[in-house]
Amino acid sequence: MIRILWRIVNIIVLAAVLIIGGSIFVVARTSDQIAATFDSTDYQLSGEEAADLKTIEPECIMVLGASVKSDGTPSSILQDRLDVALSLYKEGIAPKILLTGDNGQVEYNEVNVMRSYMEGKGVPPEDIFLDHAGFSTYESVYRAGYIFEIKKMIVVTQKYHLYRSLYGCESMGIEALGVASDQKSYEDAAGREIREILARDKDMVKWIIKPEPTYLGGAFPINGNGITTH
Repeated sequence: MIRILWRIVNIIVLAAVLIIGGSIFVVARTSDQIAATFDSTDYQLSGEEAADLKTIEPECIMVLGASVKSDGTPSSILQDRLDVALSLYKEGIAPKILLTGDNGQVEYNEVNVMRSYMEGKGVPPEDIFLDHAGFSTYESVYRAGYIFEIKKMIVVTQKYHLYRSLYGCESMGIEALGVASDQKSYEDAAGREIREILARDKDMVKWIIKPEPTYLGGAFPINGNGITTH
């Protein structure tokens, strides 16, 4: 009985080491690709940070989706991402914005909420590209390269999520830098961090296998007119 319990303990320890080890690898691999962190609502991009972001000559700023409210407005975590992307766009970091999120149901449409928010802030519709089938971080990054033919871009999301996103870009052959949108403290922050450890491991395996996303389809090159994707 003791031997069986000891084996179970060893298996659990080994599994924990592999899970944590995979997450640590993803973080270590991509941490130097995070070029700026917006840590307050009044944060201003420094000249040095702007110059660093422009060094890769990004074609667009990709904003990864998150939940939206029932009244058709972005959640706090999503609004922070959008506000950072808006700041970068106005700074001239990249000429286009790619909004990617879940529009798998008629009654739930993250990307149109994101588009409305950006247009309300003065971004021209032709500069906004929509990915209605960005059902996960993996699918968003895969489709960014395959559908939108992006080679270089800036990724905007919260820092805990950036590592996995940037790792996906590298695996997809996209040169990317990240900007973290952590202007506020969010509910269940500890839970998000724990779930992200598992998500990093899952996506690391997926990027080895590279299964096709739920939907692919025709190309919408990012250097074209974003209205064609609305």
